[in-house]
Amino acid sequence: MEDKTINIEEAAEIVERVSKRIALLHLSYAKMITEELGEERGKRLILRAIKDYGKTIGRKRREEIEEMGLKPTPENFSKGTSLSIPPFGMHSKIEDKENMKAYGCTLGRLWKEYGEDKLGKLYCYVDATKYMGFNQDYVQTHTKAMTLGDDFCEFVVTPSTKKQKDIFNDDEADLSEVDEYLKE
Repeated sequence: MEDKTINIEEAAEIVERVSKRIALLHLSYAKMITEELGEERGKRLILRAIKDYGKTIGRKRREEIEEMGLKPTPENFSKGTSLSIPPFGMHSKIEDKENMKAYGCTLGRLWKEYGEDKLGKLYCYVDATKYMGFNQDYVQTHTKAMTLGDDFCEFVVTPSTKKQKDIFNDDEADLSEVDEYLKE
């Protein structure tokens, strides 16, 4: 492949295409698992996988932050880049004021297009688990979610409760109890 420079719009389009493939992969696995195991058992297994995925992301970010000589606090979370989502192509716009707002989530748009918001939203639990994987004393939860019909996703970081920590640490516990907004 020849060396070539591309502009930010081309890069965003490439990231968006890859993101759509990730969204379809999640959806395909989720559909097959729920068809094979039934909705309840399938959902539990999917959430266990998402929890493992989130823990891996969070732990990697924590390692990176600690290697920088920083403490794993909410203020330092964004100073790391390990396994972070790209700054373009995944959302049309991100605002990071008091609460982070993400507009035009590529994954959420695809799940909506396929009429699979319910299975798609199981992926969204990664936000809580990646944050708790980074530091169990805090959790990032949704106050709005595109997969629930909102125009954008909004996140808040709060101290985690004992219940959230217990769920996070128990592989068999129902992950949907960690982010109440996403719960059915």
